[in-house]
Formats: sequence, C-alpha cells, structure tokens
Amino acid sequence: MADFTLSFVQTALHWHQPAANRVLLERHIDTISLPIDLVVLPEMFATGFTMEAAALAEDMAGPTVQWMQRMAAARNAVVTGSLIIRDNGQHYNRLLWVRPDGTMSYYDKRHRFGMAGETNVYAAGQARLLEEWRGWRICPLVCYDLRFPVWSRNAAAAPYDLLLYVANWPAARRNAWMALLRARAIENVAYVLGVNRVGTDGNNLEYAGDSALLDMRGDYLVEVGNHETSITRTLRRTDLDAFREQFPTLYDADTFEVRPDDPASRW
Repeated sequence: MADFTLSFVQTALHWHQPAANRVLLERHIDTISLPIDLVVLPEMFATGFTMEAAALAEDMAGPTVQWMQRMAAARNAVVTGSLIIRDNGQHYNRLLWVRPDGTMSYYDKRHRFGMAGETNVYAAGQARLLEEWRGWRICPLVCYDLRFPVWSRNAAAAPYDLLLYVANWPAARRNAWMALLRARAIENVAYVLGVNRVGTDGNNLEYAGDSALLDMRGDYLVEVGNHETSITRTLRRTDLDAFREQFPTLYDADTFEVRPDDPASRW
C-alpha cells in the first residue's frame, strides 16, 4: 500500500472569534506546498476551548463546516479538527472528518474534562470513529481521550494505522501529554499524532504546544516545541508493516467490549 502524507497546524487561536481563526488557519494551510492526504487542526480550532457553547455553536451547515469543506476540496485532502456543534438541542465538542468531495463523518468527544466544566455543557459521544482513507485506517480522538487507554485501544482483527488526538492541552500538564502520546504509540503499535495549540486563551490558560508525531516504536518523528508552525510528514507503510510482523503484540492483547452506557463495563 501507498505511504501517507499528513500536515498539521500548531498555532495560537483568537478567543471566541471563528472568522478570524478561519483566516489564520487558512494562511497556515496555504503554506503547505506538497500534495497531502490529511490536514489536522487543533481541538475547538474556531473558538479556543470554551464553555460558552450556547453563544458560539454552529450547526452542521454552519460557516466553519463550509470552510472545512472548501479547504478539503482545495487541497484534495481530508481536513479534520473539532469545533462546537449544536445538534438536536444539545452541544457537542465534535471532531469533523471532511473529505474533498464535501462528505463528512464525525466523532463526538467521549471523555469530557470535568475539571473545566465540560461535562455540564457538552453531551458525550457514544462511539469511536474509525476511518479508512487512501488505504490507511485512522482513529481520530479529542484531547482528554488521551488519558483513557481502553477507549484508544487498537484491535488485531481490524487495526488502525494512525491514532490522532486534536487538543487544547494546557502547559501545566505538558509532561503528561508527552508521556501519554508515547505510551499510546507503543501499546497500540501504530503511528500517533497529537496536535495541540500554543499561546494564552481567554481564561488565561497557557498552552505549550508540544505537538508530536511518533512511530509505532514510540520514537519521535516530529517534536514541535512552543511556536506556531505547520508541519508536513510522510508515514511509511513498509516500516509499519515490517515492525508489526516482527513484533506482533496486537495478537497477544486481551479482547474486550466497551459499552459506554453500561456501568458494569466501566473499568
């Protein structure tokens, strides 16, 4: 199978200003010079990580969704990231997976960050999203999901090749961010991408960035640090397949079923 080229954007965000953030992110996307398969943006990239959902939510035909469709068509690539969506009277921290033809899938963040009040504002997702795109299987998740390895777990029967997290992960917990990204790569024998933001938000929370791409060994392919940038890298299919053949730990893993609404299934 073919290799897979992705780009991701690490940047500061304008607080509660979706139009300004769309302009900002489009400028970053325009700097990408290579043909790509995927563009990854941070969590709540249109607004910053906010609990003002009622004032800032869009519907699934809103301006930011339309902008994502336009970016996907222009780059002939999937564009993904999360934003605040209003759907059936509830608000979601929803990751959109937008294809070049305008069609899309979505994942609603399952693990909401209670310390920030996210559980009081946003409804929880009920299922993971597993996408196949240009021969690669990809599992996109959101920020706090990183702390829950069962939710992120790969499966030998139908393994994903790339696990990605879009985030607004504060600088105060950056050590956990870096350690957990590496752990998810090693235990799931997959490439892992974590895309964070930088700067200070409207709640005076600081973000250190530290966006990173790791291979299935847990080795860093990219470590960004604390600055605004867009990065493009190609993932090698032969490297992934060869490592899995030499070290087939997925086939020795425990099998289990996650039922989010059943308290008896919660570990």
